[in-house]
Amino acid sequence: MPAGGDTFFLNDIRRLHMEVQNQQKNNDSGRDERLGTAPLGRLMAGMAVPAVAAQLINVLYNIVDRIYIGHISGYGDVALTGVGVTFPIIMLIAAFSAFAGMGGAPLASIQLGKKDHDKAERILGNSAGLLIIFSVVLTVFFSIFKTPILYAFGASGQTISYAESYIAIYLIGTVFVQIAVGLNTFISGQGEARIAMLSVLIGAVINIALDPVFIFALHMGVKGAALATIISQAVSAAWVLRFLLSEKSVIRLRVKYMKLQGDIVKHIAGLGVSPFIMQSTESLVSITLNSGLQRYGGDLYVGTMSIMTSVMQLIVIPVQGITQGIQPIISYNYGAGNRKRVKGAFIRMLLVCFAGTLLLAGIAVTVPEVYASLFTNNDKLVALTCRVMPIYFFGIMIFGIQSACQSTFLALGQAKVSLFIALLRKVILLIPLAVILPKFMGVMGIYRAEPVADIISVLTTSVLFAFTFKNVLLNMRKSGMMSAGKEKED
Repeated sequence: MPAGGDTFFLNDIRRLHMEVQNQQKNNDSGRDERLGTAPLGRLMAGMAVPAVAAQLINVLYNIVDRIYIGHISGYGDVALTGVGVTFPIIMLIAAFSAFAGMGGAPLASIQLGKKDHDKAERILGNSAGLLIIFSVVLTVFFSIFKTPILYAFGASGQTISYAESYIAIYLIGTVFVQIAVGLNTFISGQGEARIAMLSVLIGAVINIALDPVFIFALHMGVKGAALATIISQAVSAAWVLRFLLSEKSVIRLRVKYMKLQGDIVKHIAGLGVSPFIMQSTESLVSITLNSGLQRYGGDLYVGTMSIMTSVMQLIVIPVQGITQGIQPIISYNYGAGNRKRVKGAFIRMLLVCFAGTLLLAGIAVTVPEVYASLFTNNDKLVALTCRVMPIYFFGIMIFGIQSACQSTFLALGQAKVSLFIALLRKVILLIPLAVILPKFMGVMGIYRAEPVADIISVLTTSVLFAFTFKNVLLNMRKSGMMSAGKEKED
């Protein structure tokens, strides 16, 4: 065949390759464009319901462990307290996954709104690279220093063996937790809320099935609970990776983009520091409360906090699921410049979140025995928990307002304001109050610190959000008018 024929043949191949690429881009674009075009109410329900289900299922990892552990014959209450002491470490691990995942996913959604798929994939790759680094560092650090850290977190001579046994095994699965939790946000961030829910559901079902086998049938106790957890997280991580590496994903995880780039990491960190602080300060709060309860009350009071920490998750996690499901809608439409849709999504999210915490926390305040009896058969522990729970959860009834505002700040890329709100409730208010109030009120001052911090934080956040959101919408309107004017001139 002559040289000219070769050139013609190669041109055909190139043209066909470009057509395939363009078709794939059109298919991908069609999947994420519904975030900006589908009916808002139906879209929000379709995104939020699977996200809420995923969050509820996710919280079962720790709660189911605690329910089973609390009912171990002979030493369940002591083992429950010991496992509760490990909660700050678990939350710190989750905080690092939130740093990379929740810091990167909204940025990727904004880029999808701007039709920049390559930039979105670079953000995904850099987030994955960060998660791998975090996994190695966290595993090594906590494995070496776990004993002194657990004592500092409120463990006693009676509970330390259970705390060490649980966390030693849990740390082996740190990389699975980082991938499963951190990268799953990029699945929901591209509008695939059901897939994100399934990644959590698969792990939770496995965990629930393995817990009784390892804990009771094989007589492994708290070690069995930890082993069941890391196996289930490994399966979830495999599911998440399988999707993000496949053609089904609008943005794909590519090894070449996992090499960290300074400008991308900087933007991820700028937005991710807020959810990181929200979760890591949960650990700091837990440390402060547990050590205070141990000092002013003893193991039984620390046991109440182990129960109420789980109840707090049952209340707050569904609301976080709502915000996580709706956040990509706000981010996408903010990137696309759709002011009306951003405002409409926020107002609906605010109403649903407020109703959610009002209902779920209201149960803890009015009928605390519904929650308390789930975790232990110890009558003294149940009675004490029922006495302090209404005090502790009183302010959480209005916390849905702050959750909606906090999530919207993240969705709009308002990193500094989001960071302040994250610091306000826990670091600026709750921790100092939990240290000061017991000096005047005894052990009950620790429980009363929570509602005082919650109420002040919600009021402050509401005022701050009212001014900031108004300015954001005004700037979007000006940008839209400028763009329209430019198009008219063109």
